[in-house]
Amino acid sequence: MKKILVTGSSGLIGSEVVTYFDDRGWDVHGIDNNMRADFFGPGGDTRWNQQRLVETSQHFTHHELDIRDRAAVLKAIEELKPDLLVHTAAQPSHDLAASRPFDDFDVNAVGTLNLLEAVRLTIPDSVFIHMSTNKVYGDAPNELPLNELDTRWEYADPADFNGIREDMRIDQSKHSLFGASKVAADVMVQEYGRYFGLKSCALRGGCLTGPNHSGVELHGFLSYLIKVNVTGGHYKIFGYKGKQVRDNIHSFDVARFMEEFYNNPRYGEVYNLGGGRDNSVSILEAFDKAAALSGKPMDYEYLDKNREGDHICYISDLSKMRAHYPNWDITKTLDMVFEEIYQAWVERLKETSGETVSK
Repeated sequence: MKKILVTGSSGLIGSEVVTYFDDRGWDVHGIDNNMRADFFGPGGDTRWNQQRLVETSQHFTHHELDIRDRAAVLKAIEELKPDLLVHTAAQPSHDLAASRPFDDFDVNAVGTLNLLEAVRLTIPDSVFIHMSTNKVYGDAPNELPLNELDTRWEYADPADFNGIREDMRIDQSKHSLFGASKVAADVMVQEYGRYFGLKSCALRGGCLTGPNHSGVELHGFLSYLIKVNVTGGHYKIFGYKGKQVRDNIHSFDVARFMEEFYNNPRYGEVYNLGGGRDNSVSILEAFDKAAALSGKPMDYEYLDKNREGDHICYISDLSKMRAHYPNWDITKTLDMVFEEIYQAWVERLKETSGETVSK
């Protein structure tokens, strides 16, 4: 039986990877210490997802471990010796990184290095997949010429129609401290591939989403937006007239790509991983989609100040992924993503007190 180790296994992508490979008969091990609750408070707590995995998986073992603990990481990888390591654990917020810079860097950069070195020392023939972020490009994507449409910003140059390519520069732009710590991790993953010959890739994710996301205001665009609509909460738009665009990829399609990479790995590769143009949506457009599902208009306010380093229009060009792995493509449409997240919040909030669920 093949073995996989997933860091951040109780989070959105980590839990999807656990389920995906468990369904395919792998021996699945997860590392998580619920630090998302520390970062974001009760709304970010992922223990419910950990419990769900324990109850529904056939071959899953949870390990309570902090990836900042170098000795514990080395011991775990020495003992488990996974064929595939999928690293999804991270501090994911721009804003939080500014107030907790050491925690951000220690989790995102140092934690990644701890894992890479442990793999190199103990299981150098294994495959290492790292969930990076499109924030490694900083705000360089904002330099592309844009047109303002009624509900969204759009690329003005036809050459940019398919979105951001992997050759976009990653330096001399504003990243946020979160983006900078993820750059350090991303480049280290590449270096272990090129310098040490580790089979590895960094997946520069756009808006990764799905029904198992514990979305909060500081992280989790669609999950949080739909939750606010379902509960009748109040949403804040930060700048860009609410026309900022994101492409959204369901966590299932992320896991599918990981399987493809494992079957035919490369060394120190990078891929822009998102939903592509067909799964792109602005905040204003997302309000309409959420309202169509719930029958409830969005309650929101506009703040004329964008988040530092935030993207105006970001769509992932998936050409390189499709060329390298022709068996992979997007299977979850944007409408399917909205429907799944909406139904998940309705069911989850039925079980909690003090929140009104719109049917």
